[in-house]
Amino acid sequence: MFKLILSLVPLLLIFSLHNPKCSAQSPAPSPAPEAAPHIVPILKKAGHFNTLIRLLKKTQMDRRIYSLLNNSNQLTIFAPTDEAFHMMPTETLRSFTIQQKIQLIQFHVINSLLSFSDFQTVTNPLSTQAGDSGNYKFPMNVTMSESNQLNITTGVVNATVTGTIYSDDLLAVYQVDRVLLPMRFSVSPPPAPAPPLKPQEEVLEPSADNDKPSGAVPAIHCGFSRMSFVAISVIAVISLCV
Repeated sequence: MFKLILSLVPLLLIFSLHNPKCSAQSPAPSPAPEAAPHIVPILKKAGHFNTLIRLLKKTQMDRRIYSLLNNSNQLTIFAPTDEAFHMMPTETLRSFTIQQKIQLIQFHVINSLLSFSDFQTVTNPLSTQAGDSGNYKFPMNVTMSESNQLNITTGVVNATVTGTIYSDDLLAVYQVDRVLLPMRFSVSPPPAPAPPLKPQEEVLEPSADNDKPSGAVPAIHCGFSRMSFVAISVIAVISLCV
């Protein structure tokens, strides 16, 4: 009997190992979070964006954009093609300071995710990474034509969206045929209005009465004349008597 029990032990062990209710199972690993999209590989894959890629790297704006997306910030980017950069005067881009180049890239980045249909109801001016959208700074307005052509105006250039490069839940990238130059770089604001003139102080002019001598003065002059007459008369009398 004892031998029979011992012979059954291996069978019981095999059964317990293969029985899903008896065997301990480790929980399935949770899926890794999706990495944020990176603008440079997106542009490289699309092609003909070499100038924009160099500008993104030189200003380190590619890292800033990735950081924003990695923190779940939604963005829309307008990407000028190499041909769009070639349409600019040769020295224009070279003349920009590094700060202006950063602002130029920021001006192409919208602070929200916009699908193509969203542009029909969006409120102008758009809010960009460049900041103030007031006149003579960084205004950008978009309009949708009847033929569903998306047009962009900055007050300096008029551009057209010519295609969608990339789109997901965080990022939308649209191809544009012109570099979007802000007014801040090209148009000087009008001079500030001159301050209002202060009211002139009234100058008090002497009245006609002030030009006349006071009553005491004539009395003095009059008294002085009488005394002189008396003195002259006395001297004349004495002279005659002598």
